[in-house]
Amino acid sequence: MTTSTAAHPDNSPSEMVELVDPAGNVLGLVTRQQMRAESLWHRSVFIAVVSHAGQLLVHKRAETKDVWPGSWDVCVGGVMSPGEEWEDGALRELREELGLEGVSVESLGTGVYADDDVRIVAACFVCRTDGPFHFADGEITEAHWAPPEEIPVWLGAKHFLPDSVALVLPRLRLS
Repeated sequence: MTTSTAAHPDNSPSEMVELVDPAGNVLGLVTRQQMRAESLWHRSVFIAVVSHAGQLLVHKRAETKDVWPGSWDVCVGGVMSPGEEWEDGALRELREELGLEGVSVESLGTGVYADDDVRIVAACFVCRTDGPFHFADGEITEAHWAPPEEIPVWLGAKHFLPDSVALVLPRLRLS
């Protein structure tokens, strides 16, 4: 499966997001632009999409993304809205990025990740579905199903987002 969509601008820089501490306690609100510029702690959600045959959906991010543009990812997801519950954020991201409605998610737990680019407290989920997918928001420019045995090949050949690889792949059972 491949897809090509027209890119659109990422979320507005003036969008408000929760500033949190590494334990996930909300400290206040900041703009998305400030959060990215200062690499501030915030909440994010990751959803691995796995087919009923056990293949993982891998995808390339649009060049318009505000962090790691054009990189590959093993999950869909994104920054949580203020006051949003984890599962609600996961379902929203599945709807926005893949056009999925009426699906369920299974929790894989929460974790923290920090590097020079991001500092996040994240909830990780898996969604088991074969689609169909609609990449209407332009955040995904290419997508493929990767069988479990090919995931190390993908990871070695492409630049993947380090946060979702670190937080989700070790928790994910593919079969």
